[in-house]
Amino acid sequence: MNQEELKKQIYKVMDQHKVGTLATVKDNKPHTRYMTFSNDEEFTFYTPTNRETHKAEEIESNPHVHVLLGYEGEGYGDTYLEVQGQAKIRDDQEIKDWLWNDHMDRWFKGKDDPEYIVLEIMPENIRLMNEGEETPETLDL
Repeated sequence: MNQEELKKQIYKVMDQHKVGTLATVKDNKPHTRYMTFSNDEEFTFYTPTNRETHKAEEIESNPHVHVLLGYEGEGYGDTYLEVQGQAKIRDDQEIKDWLWNDHMDRWFKGKDDPEYIVLEIMPENIRLMNEGEETPETLDL
């Protein structure tokens, strides 16, 4: 498929799936956990977290991350994304306001909580997996 068709398929997976895994590097080994993801039109991923978590510490030491998004676990052939990129910690209020929802009250005192930060993940490579015989397909970024 061409790059425009590929972008549409990747957006479709991103729109339909908000929970995936985020892998960071800890002591030169992968460290993975489930996270919720939001995205913008430029394929940038955003996920909320606490300033005092291991993932924030790991990203400060090594910004290289890997995200899996889209697999539903219903069997062979589920479409998903593999995303390699670099993450940075964002604590500007504008991005925190945009990402905030009331479900986050469980972890934070509010969107002004100083412990509330956002991880911004800028993909270097996005691969669409299991979407027909032509996959994997890699989006040129």
